[in-house]
Amino acid sequence: MKKFWDEFKAFAIKGNVIDLAVAVVIGGAFGKIVSSLVNDLLMPLLTLLTGGVNVSGLFVQLGESEVPFTSVAAAAEAGVATLNYGMFIQAIIDFLLIALGIFMFVKLIGKLKKKEEAAPAPKVRKCSFCLEPVADDATRCPHCTSDIAGK
Repeated sequence: MKKFWDEFKAFAIKGNVIDLAVAVVIGGAFGKIVSSLVNDLLMPLLTLLTGGVNVSGLFVQLGESEVPFTSVAAAAEAGVATLNYGMFIQAIIDFLLIALGIFMFVKLIGKLKKKEEAAPAPKVRKCSFCLEPVADDATRCPHCTSDIAGK
């Protein structure tokens, strides 16, 4: 049992497992941000643009009934089968809005990262004999006095 515990402890403390745990927690928090972006900002704008049409309530009644039902819930309560194509359309809209939200968020993070990155350091010319750094316009190495004019 001690060997098993030692192996488990070595596995659980590995950097990969801890990194994965952190990624799951941050992913959950990021999911909440994206859901809020879609549900609280993008969906109301889309509803405003479409005139308040709720596509998730669209359906086709499959079972026979004396009275046509006006909602999926009413048909389900009466035990009549329905083809809920509106739910499928809503799932596609949700997916596209979530993908758009993630794209916008990643693009914003990318812009912030670019601002933080410093310019790369200039490439330093080195003497081919002693490998010490020399000025770009030098013809002799100040360290070993080798002729480096043509190199």
